[in-house]
Amino acid sequence: MAPLVTQCQAQTPYAGPSQRSPTPSSTQGKVGVETVAKGLEHPWALQFLPDGRILVTERPGRLRIVGKDGRLSRPLGGVPEVQAQGQGGLLDVAIDPKFEANRLVYLSYAEPGAGGAGTAVARGRLGEGRLEDVRVIYRQQPKVEGSGHFGSRLVFAPDGKLFVTQGDRQGYREQAQDLGSGIGKLVRISPDGSIPDDNPCCVVRRGAPRGVAPAGAGRRP
Repeated sequence: MAPLVTQCQAQTPYAGPSQRSPTPSSTQGKVGVETVAKGLEHPWALQFLPDGRILVTERPGRLRIVGKDGRLSRPLGGVPEVQAQGQGGLLDVAIDPKFEANRLVYLSYAEPGAGGAGTAVARGRLGEGRLEDVRVIYRQQPKVEGSGHFGSRLVFAPDGKLFVTQGDRQGYREQAQDLGSGIGKLVRISPDGSIPDDNPCCVVRRGAPRGVAPAGAGRRP
């Protein structure tokens, strides 16, 4: 059951003049390119493991490990079903900050369902040739038609919380300013999918049941 959100206030938009970021200076130098693996179909993201191997997602829905010698593993089992259409499919991959102790791997992907598809995040333990104990910890709502702009980058902050980017889904960009929609939002969740008590914007009632984080998982428009 999702947490009960008891308060949510939109932030006042900044009305002043926009500021331009400084342009970085260019430097001359040589860039070396080395092929470390071949045979991947639409590789989307990679994550280095502590032992030097690399987890790689393929957008059609496969997760593989690239060995130190460049050899590809067979697709790992346990990966959730994805909607592999257009820009959708299996997207980002990240490992838990305490991976060496808990072996947790996080995946973002386009999840099919009633109404179309939406960005989702699942996690599981990396076992022998598969992910184990896989469960969804976040689902974007609503699911809508279309196959583009899923966002899906996963980044752990120094405090251990997980940031998830969600695209505007192309034809639904007006919902980016709607706090009742997960479309076009950056959300911050705990590694188990619960909503942190110190999130901006939303206040979660203490003692409320915690489960899969809903669209309103504490965000700024």
